[in-house]
Amino acid sequence: MAPLLQYVGTSLTEPVVETGDKTKYTKLSAEHHRPIVIAFVGMAFEAKIAAGPGVLVVCRNARRELAAAAASAARHGYRGIISFGVAGGLAGELRTGDWVVASSVLDAETESETDTAWSNRLMDVIDGASYAPIVGVDTPVAEPSRKRELYETTGAAAVDMESHVVARIAAAHGLAFAAVRVVVDPADRALPSAALRGMGADGRADVRAVVRDLVARPSQISPLARIAVDAYTARTEMQRVRRLLGPHFGIVAG
Repeated sequence: MAPLLQYVGTSLTEPVVETGDKTKYTKLSAEHHRPIVIAFVGMAFEAKIAAGPGVLVVCRNARRELAAAAASAARHGYRGIISFGVAGGLAGELRTGDWVVASSVLDAETESETDTAWSNRLMDVIDGASYAPIVGVDTPVAEPSRKRELYETTGAAAVDMESHVVARIAAAHGLAFAAVRVVVDPADRALPSAALRGMGADGRADVRAVVRDLVARPSQISPLARIAVDAYTARTEMQRVRRLLGPHFGIVAG
């Protein structure tokens, strides 16, 4: 199974972007196009939004390659790695389309501080964003009861499945790291099983799996429609903020 974005050789200067059945090789000759930042995302649509000058995107299904990519990146002058994409809301005041810039990233064992200068830059760019901890998990958090439990035990404002991976990799290879996430499902929203089944292992939407689950449980149609609206809102926000962040995801030179 090919990752959405791979690196070529060890220089990581020519990302390979997989689009449908074709592979597009992108030359990065201009200095401001030279990859400076790795962006780690969970889904195919997030990868497409994250891509841009100075950024090498790695999708969750290429997670095993991320450590090797980060090691090579550190040797070739990269400065940082960022977790970018959607998240579940844990703090009750957060609604769909709201942003969280991580002050730290937690997992079951550790809490890792994010890069202060980079995070401040993200806060400057994203008007109204919350600056708060994000917790990373390895399986989806679908039920409001589980979200409440996570909020009460960690104090994190949002939850995702990538930021804790970024924190560990950044620490291992001496890279600055940041996490910026847009809420797609607020704390009081349950994710129907069809939505979870639609998250393909390769980061792409699995439409057939969604349809099969809807046929088996048609009562999900209404909540799934609500999730689709929320997803559109979150995606629109991601596109807007990605344009604002510009090359290198706004990393502060240092």
